[in-house]
Amino acid sequence: MAETEEKRPAKTQWHTICRMDDLDPMWGEAALVGSKQIALVRLPGDRIFAVDHWDPVARANVIARGIVGSKGGMPTIASPIHKQVYALETGECLSDPEAAAISTYDVRITDGQVEVNA
Repeated sequence: MAETEEKRPAKTQWHTICRMDDLDPMWGEAALVGSKQIALVRLPGDRIFAVDHWDPVARANVIARGIVGSKGGMPTIASPIHKQVYALETGECLSDPEAAAISTYDVRITDGQVEVNA
């Protein structure tokens, strides 16, 4: 990059996905954002997380069908195929530090609608 060029800030693009009431607590749902599949997980207290639906170990879009739980007080989702456990907040694979992480996305609720920045 030339010295005179400025870095551009990352583009923020919020996408309305569904109503918060469409999501059941402790259960994942898949959504399509453009050409990207994401998994939404609603936890008690109306905390909602958005992560990749793509499981990098199983090489399939299955994360939304995973088992929602916690590890060390951290909310998690376990792949339904090989059972790798991913932190919903960071995407880190907690059960295998050598495994690839999954991407996480910012979520906000606006007038009862779930919006994801993807």
